[in-house]
Amino acid sequence: MNRFEGRRVLVTGAASGIGRATAARLRDEGAEVIAADVSTIDLDGVTPAQLDVANEANVDEVVGALDPLDILVNAAGILRAAHTHETSLDVWNQVIGINLTGTFLVCRAALPALCRSGRGVICNFSSTSARFAHPYMAAYAASKGGIDAFTHTLASEYSKSGLRAFNVQPGGIESGITATTGGMLPSDTDWTLFGKTSPLLPPNESGFAGPEAIAGVIAALASDDGKWVTGTDIRIDGGAHG
Repeated sequence: MNRFEGRRVLVTGAASGIGRATAARLRDEGAEVIAADVSTIDLDGVTPAQLDVANEANVDEVVGALDPLDILVNAAGILRAAHTHETSLDVWNQVIGINLTGTFLVCRAALPALCRSGRGVICNFSSTSARFAHPYMAAYAASKGGIDAFTHTLASEYSKSGLRAFNVQPGGIESGITATTGGMLPSDTDWTLFGKTSPLLPPNESGFAGPEAIAGVIAALASDDGKWVTGTDIRIDGGAHG
C-alpha cells in the first residue's frame, strides 16, 4: 500500500513510542518522512532532524525550512504526575511548554507550507486525559485539553486552503510515557480515583496496546481515505472510556 507516495511528512517525537511507530508506518506506505526529536533517531529510511519543540528559534529554523510539506504529526510530549497542590510552577510550565506551546510553535511554522500543499494534514496528539478524570496529572490534562481546542480552531481557520486538522486521543498505549508514569505517581496514590481505565478489547501482555495501534489510525486518517475527517477528536483506547 502506497497511500503516501509523493507526500512529505514531518513527525515530531519520532525517536520512540507512538511517534517512532507512526514515522515507520508512513515511511512504509511511501512517504518521505522527516523524523524529528530532541533524542537521537535510529530509524532506517527516514531523514532525522534535531528538534526541541519548546524552542521557538529551533522550531522556526527546522520546520520553517520544510517546503514542500504535506502532513504534520505532532507526537512530541511529556507527562509529569504529582498531587496538584504539590506541582511546582516550573513543572507546570515545562509540561504546558512542550505539549501545548510546542504543538502551537510547530503548527505555526508548518502552516504556510501545509496550506500551499492544497491537501495539508495536521494530526495533533491529545489524550483521554483531556476529557476524562485522570488524577495527579493536572498539567498534562490541561495541556491536552488546550490541544483539542487549538486543533479545532486550525481546522476551521485554514479549511479554505484544503487543510484538515484532527486530534488523536490515545489511552492505554504502550509508550515511553506509560512506561514511566507509574514511577511518577505519589506514594499515597488512591487508585480508586482512576475509575474505569481498563480496555474492553484484550491488550497485550503489558496490559496496553502497542504503539502501532495508533500509527495505523493516523495512517488511515492522514491519507485520502480520511479526506472527510477534520475538526474532530479520535479516541483510541480499546473502549476503556466508552
